[in-house]
Amino acid sequence: MLLLHLSDVDEASWADKLAAALAPYPVVRRGDAFDPAEVHYVFVWKPKPEAFDGLTGLKAILSLGAGVDALLKHPKLPDVPMVRFVDTDLSQRMSDYVVAQVTMHHRLYTRFRADQKARRWSQLYPPAASETSVGIMGMGVLGQDAAKRLLPLGFTLRSWSRTPKSLEGVEGFAGDAQFDAFLRGTDILVNLLPLTPETTGVLNYETFGKLRRKLDGGPVIVNAARGGHQKEADIVRALEDGTLGAASLDVFETEPLPQDSPLWDIENCYITPHIAAISDEKSGVSYYAGIIRDHEAGKPLPNVVDRQRGY
Repeated sequence: MLLLHLSDVDEASWADKLAAALAPYPVVRRGDAFDPAEVHYVFVWKPKPEAFDGLTGLKAILSLGAGVDALLKHPKLPDVPMVRFVDTDLSQRMSDYVVAQVTMHHRLYTRFRADQKARRWSQLYPPAASETSVGIMGMGVLGQDAAKRLLPLGFTLRSWSRTPKSLEGVEGFAGDAQFDAFLRGTDILVNLLPLTPETTGVLNYETFGKLRRKLDGGPVIVNAARGGHQKEADIVRALEDGTLGAASLDVFETEPLPQDSPLWDIENCYITPHIAAISDEKSGVSYYAGIIRDHEAGKPLPNVVDRQRGY
């Protein structure tokens, strides 16, 4: 039996489509009459405190999201495998966001928007893409896809990850020992890291101060991962004193972003309401229906979370 426990999304729609894809395999929702002990899989998003109560026969937890940091903090999380959502549609959407933000900053949008507002005709020519260094933090599925889509545009690419990763055309850095060297050659810093205790608060004033100061206006950060990666007071300070030239933020320490946050009023801060990428219903149903069928047939679960690493 598959149990759905999805908050803040259309749980009924997901349930109907999963039931159709898995028939005659039973699919139930919260509030339905069922024996919790007969639930083998639970499909979750923002699970409530009671989400796993009575699920003694559980074989796996299936996450609607690619990130599982919030799920790992659940006080009653069962000791069973967790599968994260890995999908080409999700990767495409995230890469679309990254490419849009990177190219916007490379073409000095902040500078020219200010010129337009001032009715100032100032022909400063943006650098060639090859002269602009984009550093991607996090080289998992999303980071690698973003790099592959930026490469044909001609950017100089570098990456930083917990362990060494090799991707043609990308200069790789790994671990704490190489973090500063990675930052020193980066003009536009893109964060796609998983949120772990080690990466919490990595986007801070000290980090910003180590970025290369070659791009007109100063270096730029793009955060489309988790709000917990950033210290927003440090971002405000860095944008106001010129340590950063601009920031594109899709995630925040508190969501929705509070009305009194100073980030709203900073002209070189570009805010989007956590919409960079979303788990598509059609893709998600196909992905998890296939996983359940395969696992019931004795095949191993894919994309299982390493609880020690946090992703």
